[in-house]
Amino acid sequence: MTDEHIENTKAAIESARNIPVDKKAELLDLLSKLKAAIGKVSQTHHDDAQSIARLVEASARETIRAEKKPEPIKRLSHELKRSVEKFEASHPQLVAFVTEYTGFLSAMGI
Repeated sequence: MTDEHIENTKAAIESARNIPVDKKAELLDLLSKLKAAIGKVSQTHHDDAQSIARLVEASARETIRAEKKPEPIKRLSHELKRSVEKFEASHPQLVAFVTEYTGFLSAMGI
């Protein structure tokens, strides 16, 4: 199911008309990295991986909306960062990719 969330996210980004092509490419690259890292977490912490994937999807969908609402995006980014904190020692790449992902979303003008 985590793959489904990431694939839904990719499809939404690819179809977004308000994101420049270069930003789409960067975001899709980050999603590929996140997908692999979430997959590793899923092997031992399936429910946590599901939650992380849902937050990735929700934060991306809010960011690519034509009418951006900063508060929900900030809230989702914060929740996403919090959801991976406990994996800092066991899955440092996941934490690094989430940090990079939320930073990228922030840099997109949020």
